[in-house]
Amino acid sequence: MYKTYYPKKAEIERDWYIVDANGENLGRLATRIATVLLGKHKATFTPGVEMGDNVIVTNAGGITVTGTRTNSKLDTKKYYRHSGYPGGFSEKTLREQLATFPDRVIRSAVWGMLPHNKMGRSVLKRLKVYATDEHPHAVQEPKELK
Repeated sequence: MYKTYYPKKAEIERDWYIVDANGENLGRLATRIATVLLGKHKATFTPGVEMGDNVIVTNAGGITVTGTRTNSKLDTKKYYRHSGYPGGFSEKTLREQLATFPDRVIRSAVWGMLPHNKMGRSVLKRLKVYATDEHPHAVQEPKELK
């Protein structure tokens, strides 16, 4: 009789990975990050268990997107927010969002590839995004994500 292996919380080892987003395609970068955050790259992956690692993304403002010149995603893709107050709806294009908050662009793309439930929200907390090269996680000795 075979028994199903279910990892305990103490058995899960979390590594730190670092990604340089400069010149990377947004969607392809987000899928690689989501895979590592969920732990699907590990041999002991179990659905429904948080087995993923921590990911640090640097140079978030240097990402690229696909699109033709006439219909560029930089100008057609919109990000929407609402403050909760009447008339509090606002929208920004991808170009404006990259200029002001480049970390939100990557976080939004990764969130779209995670489960939209309690586990997905807790997994997203292990994603650290920075607009420049500098990050405060040198103590964790992150490995380069291939």
